[in-house]
Amino acid sequence: MSNSQEIRTGRHCVFNMHVHLVFVAKYRRDVFSKEILLTMQEVFRRVCIDFEAELVEFDGEHDHVYLLVNYPPKVAISSLVNSLKGASSRILRKKHPEIRNKLWGNALWSPSYFASSCGGVPIDIMKKYIKYESH
Repeated sequence: MSNSQEIRTGRHCVFNMHVHLVFVAKYRRDVFSKEILLTMQEVFRRVCIDFEAELVEFDGEHDHVYLLVNYPPKVAISSLVNSLKGASSRILRKKHPEIRNKLWGNALWSPSYFASSCGGVPIDIMKKYIKYESH
């Protein structure tokens, strides 16, 4: 998918669905460096592919991340979130062992998350928000 506004088709449906997600580090700890955020972006991109979804935009700060995901209707957002958080936590610990020194109780992510559908908002506006609001 090259165009996030592109109408997608499934076996029995036509769709264009986006979700804005925000994940926060447990206890808002100062955990994420630029290098860790780059690794995380690649992990999130691969997990999205496994769900036949697309990571349209990603950015983050030292204690939280923003994602904009284009996903098919067969995907439950909670399942996608669980996979994104689980895979990123596992891979970040392996690739960046220094992250463990910044964690509290060995948990990377807060168990909660923010999810918002992006219906009615032009995707370009949402992409700009994620790219520039996080700074």
